[in-house]
Amino acid sequence: MNIRQFTPIIALATPLVFILLAIGLSGWFNIVDNALSDLGHATKSNVAVLFNLGLVLGGFLLYSTALMDSRVETVYRAIMAFAGFSLALVGVFDEVYGRTHFIVSMIFFITILSFLIYYSSKTDGWRRNGALAGIVASVVAWALHFTIKTPPGAAIPELVSIFSVAPFYIDVFTEGFKRR
Repeated sequence: MNIRQFTPIIALATPLVFILLAIGLSGWFNIVDNALSDLGHATKSNVAVLFNLGLVLGGFLLYSTALMDSRVETVYRAIMAFAGFSLALVGVFDEVYGRTHFIVSMIFFITILSFLIYYSSKTDGWRRNGALAGIVASVVAWALHFTIKTPPGAAIPELVSIFSVAPFYIDVFTEGFKRR
């Protein structure tokens, strides 16, 4: 076993660990009323450096993982490389940047949704059904947030989207190692 076998998991876990640390250290974050990005607001958050570093590092790791694993289909690699790049941009252009932050955040979430859509078109059985359920959960969570402000903060739709794509990302990027 070598480190390369674990890079997909490390790439996924890194931003999540930094997010959890930032939540734990903030002392004020509320999952219902806040967006995750509130943790990265450079002038209002006591954990902004930690949060934004986690997003940039995680984005770099996702991007690198996608580029270096030639055993994964090109479309998956391209989508995940772009997702990694856009995640890093969310950390670079924190909430201080206003509309720019919103745009790069939406690009990230639309990109991971596109990963799920592509995955569902390429698989069958429980994998396809799981991906379709993830698509529905993500779209419903965002629709409720944007239309009727339920929940008032974006953290829950953000987490629904991330955790909806995570198992399928792991499936795609570790499947090659299972076959060896």
